Amino acid sequence: MKPKKILPYVIAIVLFIIASLLYFHPVLKGQKIAQSDITQFTGMAKEIVDYRAENDAEPYWTGASFSGMPAYQISAYYPYDFVRTIDRTLRFLPRPADYTFLYFLSFFVLMLALKVKWRLAILGALAFGFSTYLIIIFIPGHNSKAHAIAYMPLVVAGVLLVFRRKFVLGFIVTGLAMALEIYANHIQMTYYLGFCLLILGVVELIHAIKEDNLSRFIKQAAVIIAAVILGIGANAPRLMAMKEYTDFSTRGKSELTINADGSKKQETQGLDKSYITQYSYAKLETFNLFIPRFMGGGTLEELGEDSNFYKLVEKTAGKKVANDYSKQVLTYWGDQPIIEAPAYIGAVIFFLFFLGIFLVKGKLKQWLIAATVFSILLSWGRNFDVLTNIFIDYVPLYNKFRAVSSIQIIAELCVPILGVLALKEFFSSEISTKKKKKALENAFFTFSGLIVFGYLLAQSFSTFEGLRDASYNDLPGLLDAVIADRKSMLLMDSLRSFGFVILTAGILWFTLKEKLKKQYAVVTLVIFILIDLLSVDKRYVNESDFKPSRRVEKPFLASNADKQILKDKSHYRVANFTVDPMQDGSTSYFHQSIGGYHAAKMGRYKELFDYQIAKNNMSVLNMLNTKYFIIADQNNQPQAQLNIDAYGNAWFVDNVLLVDSADKEMKALDSLNTQKSVVIDKSKLKDSVKFNFQKDSTATISLDKYGVTELIYSSNSNSEQFAVFSEIYYKDGWNAYIDGEFTPHYRVNYVLRGMKVPAGKHQIVFKFEPKVIQKGSLVSLISYGLLIAITIGWLFYDDRKKKKSTLNV
Repeated sequence: MKPKKILPYVIAIVLFIIASLLYFHPVLKGQKIAQSDITQFTGMAKEIVDYRAENDAEPYWTGASFSGMPAYQISAYYPYDFVRTIDRTLRFLPRPADYTFLYFLSFFVLMLALKVKWRLAILGALAFGFSTYLIIIFIPGHNSKAHAIAYMPLVVAGVLLVFRRKFVLGFIVTGLAMALEIYANHIQMTYYLGFCLLILGVVELIHAIKEDNLSRFIKQAAVIIAAVILGIGANAPRLMAMKEYTDFSTRGKSELTINADGSKKQETQGLDKSYITQYSYAKLETFNLFIPRFMGGGTLEELGEDSNFYKLVEKTAGKKVANDYSKQVLTYWGDQPIIEAPAYIGAVIFFLFFLGIFLVKGKLKQWLIAATVFSILLSWGRNFDVLTNIFIDYVPLYNKFRAVSSIQIIAELCVPILGVLALKEFFSSEISTKKKKKALENAFFTFSGLIVFGYLLAQSFSTFEGLRDASYNDLPGLLDAVIADRKSMLLMDSLRSFGFVILTAGILWFTLKEKLKKQYAVVTLVIFILIDLLSVDKRYVNESDFKPSRRVEKPFLASNADKQILKDKSHYRVANFTVDPMQDGSTSYFHQSIGGYHAAKMGRYKELFDYQIAKNNMSVLNMLNTKYFIIADQNNQPQAQLNIDAYGNAWFVDNVLLVDSADKEMKALDSLNTQKSVVIDKSKLKDSVKFNFQKDSTATISLDKYGVTELIYSSNSNSEQFAVFSEIYYKDGWNAYIDGEFTPHYRVNYVLRGMKVPAGKHQIVFKFEPKVIQKGSLVSLISYGLLIAITIGWLFYDDRKKKKSTLNV
């Protein structure tokens, strides 16, 4: 390829780098964005990272969180993970500029696959990458979500190449892009991408049937499916480990049929419906996609001195108080628990989307409109429960994910695609001026009418009252002032969007009248898109969110309580009750914690917490070897409290209580003295297992060495005993050995390990040896090999075919 032809692509890449770094310019000074979820992740991953550094190996387990859990969903590197090298090469910029660059690059490749000229491809990439939702997810630290979203356009590009009969290139791009997509490790986003591709496949199938080209469609589908399977296979260790763990996590099915209060529990194969739909878009809230503060913006917004809120507070309490309180006002009046910012796609690009509806023809338009509508309807969640319940009850895996509002990511992808295709057609000489004019007029009046309709609908039928408005009842008139400001925000942003529509339509009108050259029109539209999106993005993500890298990389400082506890060098656990233990990654940074911070914690452990620990069952806390409590003192400072009743690392019990269900096992813990007795669900045991032993009061068992993946105990008894270990049971990884010989162990007390120990002196070793990693690695290697072999073979076959065809001529 000649340098002149390469230059536009070089310009695009350089522009994407500059745009990414300019928006997140504090990274150039070595600063990092402070992300709440990543802060918690830092605490959760501390033990894993330390193990990795000390042993140059992966533990695949951590004992620092939730009393122990697999590390697959926290931090894990896998053998033969070549796709990780590719990803790291593409993400060469500092975070989060790296993900933003990926947004741009991936969408740019998609545009090229659609034969869009490079200028318009850049326009589309910037519109996609600076969409507000894609930027604001960096604040809470949804990095894996951003990572997965960034590769979505690349996957779509590969699939579209195959449907355009670019089989070899499409196969390579689809396989590689899918491997990168899965590597990003946000299955929910990948799952939603699957819906988008499925809709595309249905549209292609319908057209293939109409055109009597079903055989060609089958060939295309086979190529795509093969590439997707190999891309997935390249991530086999990651996916197989995830699947194995999912069955034991809160995403899996619970065996309990009763709630913590004793009431009957609703049977479910996945997450609870109310939890799945907790974050659901209201139907009216959909207008946020093109009117940014239609429902007040984010949960908290800063209001200026011209606001009704500011003026009232200033009048009542003075300017200083007004300045302080007006920085975080509850302006959001939707019914979602909390939102960082509206999922604003942009008035300019949304207007172009409507232009595409009236101008673009064919199956691409049908796919993009159908996928957009589909995502919006499902994002309504509990506000459109007829459809939502069908998907939760009958569509595989849909009930494994929460926050259904995030399915709008499909619209985030499809709207700019159709918008760019609209411009491609508008600037094409193959379409008559009359058709362009008609489409422009239809788009203008339809979209403008929608903006006006949304405004009037909200003004006429909404109360503008929010979920947390009770906090404003203390000062008379304050709530009325907030509501007045919400109405004002709605009006001003509606006018703002309408203004951008007029400007965009005006530019296109002047181009149509040949008063403005196409290249200048494109540059102007890029400027409009950047002003439109960046002015909203900067409200929620800006330089104030960055902190010195040291504070981000080491976010936790040991308190006096932490320092006091850390003097104890034995193996024990800590319960931090100054916070919600189930939403706390900070304690894991310093200690072996009974709590943690993860959306997919072990299901049985979460149930143990809800049914027992939350009720302050000391017997359960003691069996977890909870040697220290962190509580708040009179000055609300953390204080360490020694629990002298903690049972230690292992102990022998007097008797075994056998029950026949999970319900009875959990209920037995209500009153069971777990130091003397142990309860086992016998339905999980083989019939041959017997527990006949006599308590030996002189018997001893102790932990000699604690390791993340290996624990060594020594025992001494005059007769066979039954030992309980204060470690979490996980059958698909932990193996027990007595004097080097494999020995079965059992799940006891709902979550712990127990085993029969023969008489005499013995060494007992528990090793974490997950077979899934070895099996997955083999599948991964085979997938890489097939991806390469098929590509080379196909190229060789095509080359021979061309040579044969030339000779025949």
